[in-house]
Amino acid sequence: MTDEGDVDTSRTTVKTFVPAYQKAEWKRHADDLDMSQSEFVRTMVQAGRRDFDLEPVGGPESGGDPPASGDGDDADDGDRGFEERTLSVLSESEHRSWDDLVERLTADVEDRLDETLQRLQTENRVTYSGRHGGYAVVSGDHGD
Repeated sequence: MTDEGDVDTSRTTVKTFVPAYQKAEWKRHADDLDMSQSEFVRTMVQAGRRDFDLEPVGGPESGGDPPASGDGDDADDGDRGFEERTLSVLSESEHRSWDDLVERLTADVEDRLDETLQRLQTENRVTYSGRHGGYAVVSGDHGD
């Protein structure tokens, strides 16, 4: 790691493209927190980098990075990350209902599952059967 004096603190531009509805949602949220949009996005990215994300289930082969190793056991590290994420969501307003918390903490799970199943079907590792009412691992593929 570099010394404090070696860190380049000059500002630079980062550009990203998101759907209009998402930008509008981020703007509303930033306004609610009395933040600029830049400050909001920067804060959320940094929060995500502190392992607030529910990712990853697997290693690089699953499209995610391996879990960060810490001094404690991996389950404890994941619990602490989820705890921090929960506290972050709770701090965004005075009160949150159970349903709102569940929605906020799992919002991307359905999208991630859909993308993963599509990729696994494309790779012929998983198949969907309407007759059997669900997905199944293609014979011989058990993640080896």
